[in-house]
Amino acid sequence: KYHKPYRFSLVLLSVGLGVVFSAQAQEGIESVTYPSADVTLSFVQPGRITEVLPKEGDVVSVDQVLVRQDDDVEQVHLKMLQAQSTNTSQLDASRASLDQEQLDLEKIRWAFERGASTSQEVAHASLDVKIAEISLEIAKFDHAQSKRKYLAEKTRVDNMKLRSPISGRVEKIEVESGESVSGSAAVIRVVHIDPLWIDVHVPIKDAMALRAGQDAHVYFPDGDGVSVLGKIVFVSAVADAGSSTLRTRIEVTNESNRPAGQHVTVVLGPNPSNN
Repeated sequence: KYHKPYRFSLVLLSVGLGVVFSAQAQEGIESVTYPSADVTLSFVQPGRITEVLPKEGDVVSVDQVLVRQDDDVEQVHLKMLQAQSTNTSQLDASRASLDQEQLDLEKIRWAFERGASTSQEVAHASLDVKIAEISLEIAKFDHAQSKRKYLAEKTRVDNMKLRSPISGRVEKIEVESGESVSGSAAVIRVVHIDPLWIDVHVPIKDAMALRAGQDAHVYFPDGDGVSVLGKIVFVSAVADAGSSTLRTRIEVTNESNRPAGQHVTVVLGPNPSNN
């Protein structure tokens, strides 16, 4: 017959460590499950919603577009900046002008060596070459700036689409198509519940024996007394001074898609039902 974890009085040993847990750890620690990933997305700028693609409860993948803002004007501006960023006519003209000035300088120097031009003409031609070189550098800089402006606008337009940063399920949609939103308003929430996470607060003297990768047994209210094997994935390095405990995170698979937010009991160490 199954006995709830908190009724056990047997001594439980930490796996591989031979450490005796306190009565609280032996009997089980009550906690609540929560998603292993939980993100609420917002736009970075205000705008009007034109399309909400998923419905609440839909499964979404990483980088999937979820919500779009009206970007008609921005798309026109983006095309204009793209055209400017690919236009090399000013660069070509500046290079041609420099080539012409260098050719003129060579001719004037040739003439000067033969007494057919003055030193003033050579100096003037040399200055024209220098000015053409500067003009070419300015053209290169302007062209690079056009590319940067295009990339900046492209990023801004891309930010007018909300993409899911995780795979999971749409938990909540806060907006409707046609609605205007501010840049900080919550728009859509996506959660990942396989695996689930559980944070338990373990007495320091017990937590000192815990390591990532060790087993933990999780009892769900609908589990008919059968535990689900979980793993410790994190033990806090900073204790809670008020309760003298360390926060310990348990990860447990959730192939049956149990909802997050259930109250569970976590038993550290070997499964008490095996004793």
